[in-house]
Amino acid sequence: MKILALGDVVGPAGVEAVRSSLRVLKRREGADLVIVNAENAYIGNGLDVRSAEAVFAAGADVLTGGNHSLRIHDSFAMYDTNDFVLRPLNFPPLAPGKGFCLFQTGRGKRVLVMSLAGQVFMDPADSPFTAADALLKRLSGQYDVAVADFHAEATSEKAAFFYCFDGRINVMYGTHTHVQTADEQLLPKGSAYITDLGMCGVTEGILGVKPETVISDYTMKVHNRFEKAEGKAALCGALFTLDDESGYVKEVKRIRYDCAV
Repeated sequence: MKILALGDVVGPAGVEAVRSSLRVLKRREGADLVIVNAENAYIGNGLDVRSAEAVFAAGADVLTGGNHSLRIHDSFAMYDTNDFVLRPLNFPPLAPGKGFCLFQTGRGKRVLVMSLAGQVFMDPADSPFTAADALLKRLSGQYDVAVADFHAEATSEKAAFFYCFDGRINVMYGTHTHVQTADEQLLPKGSAYITDLGMCGVTEGILGVKPETVISDYTMKVHNRFEKAEGKAALCGALFTLDDESGYVKEVKRIRYDCAV
């Protein structure tokens, strides 16, 4: 089984990049399941209904979230009714939506997908470690493979999570920083991780934002409203190949697909 995970979709340009290129990438890599982090898809952060529909139509199976997930109030009904649009599991229980889903692939494999938010240098959230542990115990026997999108800032927190859940969560990866890391690794107990998938969107900018709207913060202490960057775009993520019998990850491969748009 092959699982393709893509990093944060940034703004309308990121949505357009996914729309134009995801099906080609999915077919090229032979992915059985595509998971996309979409918490930055709207023009000013968050996920709106139209962007979610576009990413699903492009070939995504599950959309994960992060600290910006619930910025768009008009999307709350979508979070409550669509089982495959997730916000972080460790958000407060009264938050709209849910933090996990069970997805069945075309080959009949039951995949548990969970979305989690970190605590270090992030908005307040409950412990992702406790939330993941409780979910795995509660759903024991109901899934064949587990996947976690850990949306977090600190690489140390991400690494601690990955090693903590080695052998319990097959596929683990980080999102949030928009910068793809080069540390993809197979773990001793059969799991695999990469610290950050990177982003889907314009590559000629600062984390998907026009450089001039960021530079002033550092040179003059003047904060300007961020504007989405324009130019060439790419889809960044990773492809995880699992053994069909054991569920062990055999290979994790970084993905960067330069779009024609």
